[in-house]
Amino acid sequence: MSNFLHLEGECLQIKGAVKIVSSTQNQAIIEMTDTGIVITGNDLEVKKLNLDEQEVILSGKFLNFKFGMINAKKIPLYKRIFK
Repeated sequence: MSNFLHLEGECLQIKGAVKIVSSTQNQAIIEMTDTGIVITGNDLEVKKLNLDEQEVILSGKFLNFKFGMINAKKIPLYKRIFK
């Protein structure tokens, strides 16, 4: 299944969601099949969660979307210096 986002007004539909890492009123972090997304806004609320169909629907006032690897491990400074 491919990933897609559909934003209409104050409703966001996400297809391809594997899990919700965290969700608060101001931020939602969602892991997708090949990437992750961090959503910031106000009054964010999970309206529908169906991980069998890999679908999440959020409502609220969306301010920012950041895509990228969520679980990317950061290499400590000393390991980068002393390879």
